[in-house]
Amino acid sequence: MGLRRLSDNMKKPELLAPAGDLKRCKTAIRYGADAVYIGGRSFSLRSRASNFTMDDIREACAFAREHGSVIHVTVNIIPHEEDFDGLREYLMELQDAGVHAVIVASPAIMKLAREAAPKLEIHCSTQLSVTNADAARFFREQLHADRVVLARECTMADVRKITAVCQAQTEAFIHGGMCVNYSGRCTLSNRMTLRDANRGGCAQSCRWLYHLYEQDQELSDEDLLTIGSRDLMCAEWIWPLIEAGVSSFKIEGRMKTEYYVASIVSAYRHLIDEIWENHGPLSGERMAYHRRQIMFAENRQTCDGFYGGQADENSLIYHMTSDADVNHDFLGTVKAYDPIRGTALIETRNVFSTHETVQILTPDEMHGDFEITSITDTEGNELTSSRRPMVCVEIPVPWQVREEDILRRSR
Repeated sequence: MGLRRLSDNMKKPELLAPAGDLKRCKTAIRYGADAVYIGGRSFSLRSRASNFTMDDIREACAFAREHGSVIHVTVNIIPHEEDFDGLREYLMELQDAGVHAVIVASPAIMKLAREAAPKLEIHCSTQLSVTNADAARFFREQLHADRVVLARECTMADVRKITAVCQAQTEAFIHGGMCVNYSGRCTLSNRMTLRDANRGGCAQSCRWLYHLYEQDQELSDEDLLTIGSRDLMCAEWIWPLIEAGVSSFKIEGRMKTEYYVASIVSAYRHLIDEIWENHGPLSGERMAYHRRQIMFAENRQTCDGFYGGQADENSLIYHMTSDADVNHDFLGTVKAYDPIRGTALIETRNVFSTHETVQILTPDEMHGDFEITSITDTEGNELTSSRRPMVCVEIPVPWQVREEDILRRSR
């Protein structure tokens, strides 16, 4: 039996990116996000992210409109009685600012949003753990949700069934961190640190290092273990998700860096576009290329989650973590380009040296690799390496680049 192809009634899915502050929001849009989800200073589950003031949200919405994108705002706390103070007014402000949708985990907030700010789309948060078609239908029919964010625990068969029968759009995660509890419904953090994960204070207790015991006997006093999951990476599942009719592909990571946002959004943008233009799955060679691009930003092991069925032992992290795992590929950002001399002024991030092979990541295309033939500081001194972060140096670049393009190490 031959491979299925795109049908005429299929719609290209939205690429939905995370952003922890205004700069990262603009970066996500510049690198190809159709939509960006952000959190305000209140009612959001990432209290340690920079998060957005209302002025920031207005500016983000204006920037998104200029580039054909939209903004979603997380209002996804599990509210106690006192959490409703000011919530109606906040929802109305989001609507007035030009926000497209709110991502909500509480039926009470869904109802309030529909009453107070009817122009906002209502998206059911992944914290509602929608893993079946009846739950999706309930949120659509009883609470008038416009979109259901599917739980990461859904298999591909679940995704197909839910999307086929639910009148609401569906949104599926394709990349990022995985919670060891059902869709983020964690109580470990609250129990261990009194930081409530469901009210914005997750301490990521699953990623701590633990001693492992059997009865009263410690199995090893040398190797400490986490109970954390590997990150989700779903390059191989993009076509099946398109085929299933999923409306939005979501990248996790509002706490991630600007470099991560640019690299991951760019990689998935090009992958989705090529699959769409191909009207079906890509060759093994092309998929290998896109996987390499996705892995540029990674510093954790990855898996494909539950899409292939029950997640197994290969989805967990067993080894100790250390600073050696930190990604050092981000070398700097372009601050200026001199077309006459063919040099770029780079604001540095990580160490790099002459004769290293690097590349420039831009919103429009991926330039080829080139060798750093010289490094000059702002006083005109020749350097063999750049070792100080957040200083400017000049390097030759064999093609024209633009401000805010990214210099990264080649692999």
